[in-house]
Amino acid sequence: MISTAFAMGGNQGAPAAQGGFDWSFIAMMAVIFGIFYFLMIRPQQKKQKELKAMLDNLAYGDMVMTSGGIHGKVTGLADTVVTLEIADKVRIKVARSAIGAILQKSGQPAPTTKA
Repeated sequence: MISTAFAMGGNQGAPAAQGGFDWSFIAMMAVIFGIFYFLMIRPQQKKQKELKAMLDNLAYGDMVMTSGGIHGKVTGLADTVVTLEIADKVRIKVARSAIGAILQKSGQPAPTTKA
């Protein structure tokens, strides 16, 4: 069998290259980190801040949708639990973190959709 080093055409008897520090590698890694930061990390942090602000601004009477798709009206608020009325006299308790979106703020008209 032919060894991998010999097949690649490397100099068998030559000493290892003695050079300085490879700054191009560091620059390439910095560019890759910058791309990841601006395309993935920063937008995710912004979305988390918006979600936290939305959950902090929940109020009685808001129409919300849970992350599981349940639509309901906020009838009770606690630190970690929200009570939703999903039908007449039918109330459920869900975790505050399970609220996915506020569909309609209390006192505001229903949003119009174009079909």
